[in-house]
Amino acid sequence: MDAPSLDFAESGPGGAVLFHGVDLAPIARIEHAITRWGNRFLQRVWTPGELHDCGGRSHSLAARWAAKEATAKALGVGVRGVGAHAVVGALAVGWHEIEVVRDAQGKPGLRLHGAAAARARLLGWHAAALSLSHTHELALASVVAWGGGA
Repeated sequence: MDAPSLDFAESGPGGAVLFHGVDLAPIARIEHAITRWGNRFLQRVWTPGELHDCGGRSHSLAARWAAKEATAKALGVGVRGVGAHAVVGALAVGWHEIEVVRDAQGKPGLRLHGAAAARARLLGWHAAALSLSHTHELALASVVAWGGGA
């Protein structure tokens, strides 16, 4: 006898919605772009605070790149402004509109500005969690946000 089907709705109890985005960034790709474009690339993608926190460490920059991409995915939008895959239009945010910050203990978090903040409000985001990791070759970011509901 087959087990009964189990359907998952887009919202949970009380109408709460879980938003998730994940991204992998090759560290060598970020290093290559920095070598090729230098400060122009750095200042276009990362905020002054992010650049300070990373201290030039390419694995930290790559993790923050992945965090920006993962956040855009959780928001259901693209990122405009860099590269061949840059998105133009109403459902796009700029690189500086998604900022990775750290608390007093060094735990990463998100600060959204402009269109990214407006999109999060529209989706009813109440809270978001960010996790970063890396190996020698890849940086990973995962963003989970809660929204909607009462």
